[in-house]
Amino acid sequence: MYKFLYYTEQDNEKVIAFMQANPFAIITGAGNEYPVATQIPLEVLVNEEGKIFLKGHLMRKTDHHLAFEKNNNVLVLFPGPHCFISASWYTDPHVGSTWNYITVHAKGKIIFTDEEGTLKAVKAISDKFEGTQSAGAFDSLPKEYIDRMVKAIVGFTIEIESLDNVFKLSQNRDEVSQKNIIAKLKERGDDNSRMIAEEMERRSN
Repeated sequence: MYKFLYYTEQDNEKVIAFMQANPFAIITGAGNEYPVATQIPLEVLVNEEGKIFLKGHLMRKTDHHLAFEKNNNVLVLFPGPHCFISASWYTDPHVGSTWNYITVHAKGKIIFTDEEGTLKAVKAISDKFEGTQSAGAFDSLPKEYIDRMVKAIVGFTIEIESLDNVFKLSQNRDEVSQKNIIAKLKERGDDNSRMIAEEMERRSN
């Protein structure tokens, strides 16, 4: 990870909030020949002791499921907004251009659940993103469909053992450059640029 103290968010609550706002994460681990990875939605939960847990489910007997059964050490990546930053926006443009971005890396051990735990994991994810009142709500699904689905997937929990982050938002640039970067990103208008500009703006107030 590209680590500099001035790019590191020190407020753990903000890091967790970012993870919860960007739950479509990438879980990676060691395969037999190459590393394996899968990108899936996760629940990000914090208990009373402040421990962070990730819950979700994945397809059985895929390369990543088989690999995680053999080696349950996983790295989970939470990617966020990112965008190109032109050096021409700096007060001193005679340096390299760069990329601003936010990402969180979580390390821990993945523990697979039994069928009852899998059912709870699927319901929790469905209730969170689909809701409980829509036509597609989990509780409205036919029992036969749920029984077939649960046999094809497996739920899991990851207790996070270490957490790293990069909130690279031009903190190493002077105030005039930062304000110009924010203005240029807003002019650009795409979602990633807008979100980076907004986060930079929040930190400058």
